[in-house]
Amino acid sequence: MSTKIYVGNLPYSVTDSSLESNFSEFGAVSSAKVMMDRETGRSKGFGFVEMASAEVAQAAISALNGVSVDGRSIVVNLAKPREASGGGGGGGYSAAGYGAKPRSDVGYGNGGYGGGRY
Repeated sequence: MSTKIYVGNLPYSVTDSSLESNFSEFGAVSSAKVMMDRETGRSKGFGFVEMASAEVAQAAISALNGVSVDGRSIVVNLAKPREASGGGGGGGYSAAGYGAKPRSDVGYGNGGYGGGRY
């Protein structure tokens, strides 16, 4: 079974192939992917590497966590599984109503839009 590894704080110069070559020293790499920003096409500064077994993954984590790459100390650890997308997330509306408190500095009657004291 393959093991997925999170690699963070990557320099923007790191590519999928350079990430794969760094990890292949420790064993077979199933996949290596640097996450890219959809709009700019630039690296987001993190990626994922899938190793063939848990043993080689642990060896790579131990050896590469904290190593300096282009002046940046990278973070390497086991990837956490994604949370199930259950519709929640950013907050906002709930059964009790909107989570934001009413602002006293805007609105009618107290100097905001259209209001004001005469």
